[in-house]
Amino acid sequence: MKSKQTEALTHPIFKTISEVADELSLDTYVIGGYVRDFFLNRQQVKDIDIVCVGNGIHLAEQVAQALKISKKQVKVFKRFGTAMLHYKDIDIEFVGARKESYAKDSRNPEVEPGSLEDDQNRRDFTINALALQLNSKDFGQLLDPFNGIKDLKDKVIKTPLEPKLTFSDDPLRMMRAVRFSSQLHFKIEDQTFKAIKQQAERLKIVSPERTIDEFNKILMTPKPSFGLGLLLKSNLLKYFLPELVALRGVDDVDGQTHKENFWHTLEVVDNISENTEKLWLRWAALLHDIGKAPTKRFDKNIGWTFHGHEFKGSKMVYKLFKRLKMPLNDKMKYVQKLVFMSSRPIAVVDSDVTDSAVRRLIFDAGDDLDDLMTLCEADITTKNPKRYKVYHNNFKRVRDKIKDVEERDHIRNFQPPISGEEIMETFNIKPSKEIGIIKSAIKEAILDGEIPNEKEAAREFMLQKGKELGLSM
Repeated sequence: MKSKQTEALTHPIFKTISEVADELSLDTYVIGGYVRDFFLNRQQVKDIDIVCVGNGIHLAEQVAQALKISKKQVKVFKRFGTAMLHYKDIDIEFVGARKESYAKDSRNPEVEPGSLEDDQNRRDFTINALALQLNSKDFGQLLDPFNGIKDLKDKVIKTPLEPKLTFSDDPLRMMRAVRFSSQLHFKIEDQTFKAIKQQAERLKIVSPERTIDEFNKILMTPKPSFGLGLLLKSNLLKYFLPELVALRGVDDVDGQTHKENFWHTLEVVDNISENTEKLWLRWAALLHDIGKAPTKRFDKNIGWTFHGHEFKGSKMVYKLFKRLKMPLNDKMKYVQKLVFMSSRPIAVVDSDVTDSAVRRLIFDAGDDLDDLMTLCEADITTKNPKRYKVYHNNFKRVRDKIKDVEERDHIRNFQPPISGEEIMETFNIKPSKEIGIIKSAIKEAILDGEIPNEKEAAREFMLQKGKELGLSM
């Protein structure tokens, strides 16, 4: 077994850390995710966590010196007793073994020096408490006080200590449990999952940024519905994405029902995840129907309606991003745009739809047209093979129409053939509202097909419009 364990420590960095630790007489170990991933055969050396019984910052500085790394390049976090250095594409974090105690209303612990056992006790899960000795005397010895190796083999997520205590101390660990379960395809042990359900409200003391960081990792798994379903069943989801939870359930009036929009949404996210690694496109899939809960109405003549849910949903995106401290820049606007336009492509499928409607779709979607089409196709979740084929054929027709119009009219990333400067020069006028009126009229004329997207046609139209506005050359 020991030879197997020493295979985890063949990287030259471990030899250096071992030699420095021996010189300083510090018991030193590699712990956590690096060890876990080695035993799971998913080793990618990017992050290494080192714990020593003593001063972790001093150990980091001495290791940096041995590696001929400038002391200035060692990032020190004195408050937490940790230091980090970067060496050949690897981030190595050093910390002194410690005990932690938590106040009920905070996930920031009171910290004091401790033993390796104390440090392993404070770890979130048994599979993350595995440690390998780095000192030369017992180099490669495995320290596994909580049977983490067994839990790796059994594919189980469980806490080292009593789960209620573990999650009460640091509620973010509940999100991490779901994240590891999603990434590793492990089962959350029954008592551990029960504790999450009981303590879910404690998530409210965690900062939105930390919650969303874990959530994004769940959303980026190959099959996000697995983790999203666990977040719902564990009661965690309602504390940061109540808009999504509001989509749950099916209402029945006089035997008329509507689609179950929550689980439909999860299917859409899974579908889109097969075709994209773009985080924000996955967010667009997640939020594309959030406007349906507030716009749901029953009409006795036509049944259930969700009129304007795309517009409502796009407005909700901004509030949701702001509440969760997510970026309010182009990323938010991108999600907002795709939610707002999520029903537009299918509207141009009919054979009698004009080229004008297709041009406006291309113009409004711009660079995001391909992503919009990917979202719309992911939205097909019917289990009826005939309908599935019909819907996909419809979208093929839409793509063909878009290609045909785009090749003729070059509308994507539309730039007006006539500039504002040219309008001013032609009519010998200074900046004024008339310039905006003419530019807008040219754009509308091109999109409506009144004139081709060409310089000469646009110039003639400009002259005519200028004359209507009382301008002279």
